[in-house]
Amino acid sequence: MNSLGLVELSSIAAGMQSADIMLKTSNVTLILSRTICSGKYMVLIGGDVAAVQSAVEAAKNSLEFAIIDTFVIPNVHPDIFPALSGHSKVEKLESLGILESFSVASLIEGADAAVKAASVQLIEIRLAMALGGKAFCTITGDVAAVTSAVDSGAKLISDRGLLVNKVVIAQPRPELLSEMV
Repeated sequence: MNSLGLVELSSIAAGMQSADIMLKTSNVTLILSRTICSGKYMVLIGGDVAAVQSAVEAAKNSLEFAIIDTFVIPNVHPDIFPALSGHSKVEKLESLGILESFSVASLIEGADAAVKAASVQLIEIRLAMALGGKAFCTITGDVAAVTSAVDSGAKLISDRGLLVNKVVIAQPRPELLSEMV
């Protein structure tokens, strides 16, 4: 898979319908399809760029009334996949960067932009569960790289009007790592 697509919806029923539409439209892989806080639904798919674009467009066109946000990320950074599943291998925190967004879609796009902008490691991406519908990601690396990465991700999220906060902690306590993964 070299591309990700996401549809975030205001209706659970429409969310399930969108998953079905996307899977029937194109040869894509279903990565996540679930309810999220607060009464929303998200469908995340992967595949080649054309298939993902076609599937997301089909869902948008069919369910426009329920669409909150969507994206297609071509050439997604490989760190996104383990961070989404909580399987990133981080032994030690150098500095810690945190991006927080009001939307699942903008956060994943921001995380992808962040890890493409600098030599950092994505620790995790948490999506909307027990977060009031918000999402956040954590990043580690040297201070300059993390600062650059966080600024890049925050700009993308902020340009969409969905940035909650961004933080860089230069020398985080090691106990913070056990709270993340």
